[in-house]
Amino acid sequence: MSDTSQPKVIVYSTTWCAFCKTEKQWLDHLNIPYIEKDIEKDAEAHKELLDKIGGDFKGVPVTDIAGDIILGFDRPSLQASIEKHAIQPSK
Repeated sequence: MSDTSQPKVIVYSTTWCAFCKTEKQWLDHLNIPYIEKDIEKDAEAHKELLDKIGGDFKGVPVTDIAGDIILGFDRPSLQASIEKHAIQPSK
């Protein structure tokens, strides 16, 4: 049985990335639970990201929504993936 309380959204980001900050504020506004991984401070998160994108790094944010990899703060794609995977706002 899977742990449904675990967020299915992972945001790979850096502290200086304005789009990362905007995306996280947007997710917070929607009350969508997510895990933030800073790829500059966390070497394991950086390796994990590179593995997910096949080593073709183009920048952050990169968001993993239940296996859907979305490059950049692409609000329509993020919204569609959240809806597709029925990710519910936290209470």
